[in-house]
Amino acid sequence: MAPSTIVLITGVNRGIGHGLFKTYLSRPNHVVIGAVRDPLNPLSKSLLDLPVAEGSKAIVVKIDSTSETDPLEAAKSLQVDYGVTELDVVIANAGILNNFPQVKDVRPAEMKQHFDVNVVGPVVLFQAVLPLLEAATKEGASPPKFITIGSSAGSIGGMELRPFPNAAYAPGKAALHYLTKKIHTEHPDLIALPIDPGWPRSEMGNFAANHFGIAEAEITVEDSVAGILKIVDNATREKTSGKLMVWDGTECPW
Repeated sequence: MAPSTIVLITGVNRGIGHGLFKTYLSRPNHVVIGAVRDPLNPLSKSLLDLPVAEGSKAIVVKIDSTSETDPLEAAKSLQVDYGVTELDVVIANAGILNNFPQVKDVRPAEMKQHFDVNVVGPVVLFQAVLPLLEAATKEGASPPKFITIGSSAGSIGGMELRPFPNAAYAPGKAALHYLTKKIHTEHPDLIALPIDPGWPRSEMGNFAANHFGIAEAEITVEDSVAGILKIVDNATREKTSGKLMVWDGTECPW
């Protein structure tokens, strides 16, 4: 049997995270770890019933993105309960988008809520899984990968192209982009990059579309997931790590 590729994805109960989880499970010889807020939720339990390719298996762990302890406890559980001693790919997908205020109107509580989940959450996750990523480093093999789900909404260079109000979610994504690139510069043995998933027809994507009077978002979740995975699969230190990539393979300005 070929060695297993071990992948951890947060926020897998719906949308892009669910699509990524299903797709990785459809690949042979993969251990796919899905992180959810409540493993006892019926949606979470159903993750273990998804089709699995030969040599692959699913694991579900608890990670609430607002918790400072869940990621470390999940990492310990993976080692003790499941014998997972390394991680090849980690995708920090969990995130929230609740409103679209202008800067003059945004409430501090709204900003803090978005930053807690979308910025602090991935940092705490990275700190917890770093030893497992480092353990996957092998001479001659592709470096382990830490991927965050970014957004062109957080592109400062492209702000004029997206003039709609977004003072709670977008600045958090800009901060996440910075931190992901900082991981790239601080850890030369890792591949680290944010990926903009486009505007998929997920619950979050359609919420944003409806808010602005649009019937639905631009692309299917399946197309977004396929694009993200193509970037992840082909990511290298030299060509993509430390860059803000878009699901369609293009590069977005910071």
